[in-house]
Amino acid sequence: MIVITTPTGQIGRQVLGNLRESGEQLRVIARDPSQLPAGVREDLDIVEGSHGDAAVADKAFAGADAVLWLTPADRRAPSVDAAFAGFTRPAAEAFHRHGVGRVVGVSVLGRGTPWAAQAGFVTGSLAMDDLIAASGVAYRALTNPYFMENTVLQAESIKNQGLFFSPIAGDRKLPAVATRDIAAAASRLLLDASWSGAGEVPLLGPEDLSYNDMAEITSQVLGKQVRFQQITFEAYKDGFIRLGMSDAMAQGYTDMAWAKNEGLDNGIQRTPENSTPTSFRQWCEQVLKPAAASQAPIGPHSHKGRSHASKQDLLTPRRTGCAGDRGRP
Repeated sequence: MIVITTPTGQIGRQVLGNLRESGEQLRVIARDPSQLPAGVREDLDIVEGSHGDAAVADKAFAGADAVLWLTPADRRAPSVDAAFAGFTRPAAEAFHRHGVGRVVGVSVLGRGTPWAAQAGFVTGSLAMDDLIAASGVAYRALTNPYFMENTVLQAESIKNQGLFFSPIAGDRKLPAVATRDIAAAASRLLLDASWSGAGEVPLLGPEDLSYNDMAEITSQVLGKQVRFQQITFEAYKDGFIRLGMSDAMAQGYTDMAWAKNEGLDNGIQRTPENSTPTSFRQWCEQVLKPAAASQAPIGPHSHKGRSHASKQDLLTPRRTGCAGDRGRP
């Protein structure tokens, strides 16, 4: 039995698709099972509710051989710790209680770097990994850099203004990974019963790119000039606040961006084992280009129940300027 959390999310749904023909019995945890495709629901054991709820976790993880673990985005959480370790604690207890064999978690790069303890969401995600590993379950944390899919959140601005924004310096070269490659790695580990213990599996994409590099590639793919504009960390946080995010979570995003700008994601050397296949150019051709051409709501969070009306506002600053003019916010 393999249990999949967030089966309608951008990674969970791809893992579900990958595993449907595996012959394994599949169970999913879904707040709203109606969001699962009708043809898929018939083949699944569905536990309704939040996987952060103790009763739901106890029910869902009974009899599980393997679990895909992702924490959902909770923009109104009172703290980063509550959003990650707090949300995960009931599940970690259930993993131990039910003798779950293996857990594959979606996490982040940064462990062992000088910025890991003050990196917002990174700090929270690493604490989540430690909590799961301490349960005694065999655990693999897929440690990821920037998701290429996050660029889609700015597809409207790219389309209408030829601009996208971040507080990270435009010439800072960083790894980036496509969610399809994360889902593929997770699927392989979930089906492989040979591993044990706790560890990390970095997924770095095929090359490091700066935002200026991404702008050049995006321009070539879309056939129009696209530029990157660096903004202040203050403006970046303000964009999340304007979307109704709690101050603590907005600060968590901002601290993570600050740490990445300092070099958080550059601590692991790329090898054949951690280099994933999808290039940013390939991803732009297959995902960003159709999204930028679409008139429909766009982005990885544009499904029912999520706000998409202010995606452009998320990173379009009220005040612009060089983020390097400020220290850590």
